[in-house]
Amino acid sequence: MLRRKWLFAPIMFCCCAGLSAGSALELDPNMKLKPANADGLKFLLPAEKPLRLTGFCWYDRDHVYRRLPLRPDGKFSVGVEELSWNTAGGQVAFRSDTGRIVLRVKMRSNDVMYHMAQTGTAGFDLYAGAAPGELRFFGVTGFSPGAREYTASLFQGSRRMRDFTIHFPLYAGVEQVFIGVDADAKVEAPSAWEDDRPIIVYGTSITQGGCASRPGMAYTNLLSRRLNRPVVNLGFSGNGKGEPEVAAEIAKIPDPALIVLDYEANVPAAGPMRETLAPFIRILREKHPAVPILVMTKIRYAEEGRDRKRGDDLPRPDFAVATRNVQRETVEELKKTDPNLYFLAGDDLLGEDFDECCVDGVHPTDLGFYRMAEKLEPVFRDILSR
Repeated sequence: MLRRKWLFAPIMFCCCAGLSAGSALELDPNMKLKPANADGLKFLLPAEKPLRLTGFCWYDRDHVYRRLPLRPDGKFSVGVEELSWNTAGGQVAFRSDTGRIVLRVKMRSNDVMYHMAQTGTAGFDLYAGAAPGELRFFGVTGFSPGAREYTASLFQGSRRMRDFTIHFPLYAGVEQVFIGVDADAKVEAPSAWEDDRPIIVYGTSITQGGCASRPGMAYTNLLSRRLNRPVVNLGFSGNGKGEPEVAAEIAKIPDPALIVLDYEANVPAAGPMRETLAPFIRILREKHPAVPILVMTKIRYAEEGRDRKRGDDLPRPDFAVATRNVQRETVEELKKTDPNLYFLAGDDLLGEDFDECCVDGVHPTDLGFYRMAEKLEPVFRDILSR
């Protein structure tokens, strides 16, 4: 569970180098941007065509950057309700020949945590390349810790057509973001997905992206780039507990290609896992009777594998083994009548030196997320190809 730790940080407005102080964000009452400013930029909204906004499945209805609906049929827990405003997994993509990209951001929230970089919790990062398979990291927003409004440069380069993908913050809430490009730049729809049916990943803080140094390094975003498919991040830090109310809303997402359940880290005992997993799957099956569902157990924590006094490897704790076995047994039992269920033990996702892949013994670093994506990519490809 990724717990928030409050640190004192002044709230400041931060302008990036090269932008005039007079270029502060100006909106009319209808939240539409004024024409190109003195810096020669025009501003785009993530949801306006031809840009492609993904990761917010209810945006067309609610018009807010939120991962679950504003008005669900059931009542979410306080934690899920709050974390739904976190923008993990949000992406905006387009093609352009712009030589600059500048973001103007107004945050809904921006908490400072002791064990996670602000570039990951509240920053946007950008990937660019000639085609989807060639996207490479180009920049991350810079701002003062805890800032609620900021302007930051994400890209400066030669004027030629490229695909751009901008990842939203993993933990902060975003009220509004505007994408500044050269006033005379062409802006086109991004290159097509290999398949536009979403992969939905439900889980915990590890799913949400804690503690990646920037959004593009969360394993869901890594997999989205590798597979060239939309991946919806429904990780809820400390609150991925298999609640039926959440399952009911996930089931409403139309035409998913794959649903992944990765919530053991928040239900680390056999009893609660037995009580929640099968009902969660059954709720999904009411709307999606044939969509592949992958149940994935959690990664190994550093404390589970080392005797700190002797430095020796230790066997997995009994409770971890029992919880993993419940998930395996549940899948095996349901699979007798449901062939589109799959099980993956997450014990080896980080490799033999798994204890080197975390920030605090639990949450992965960029290295940990990279290794997770390396191991999960072939598993996802295999399931999606069937």
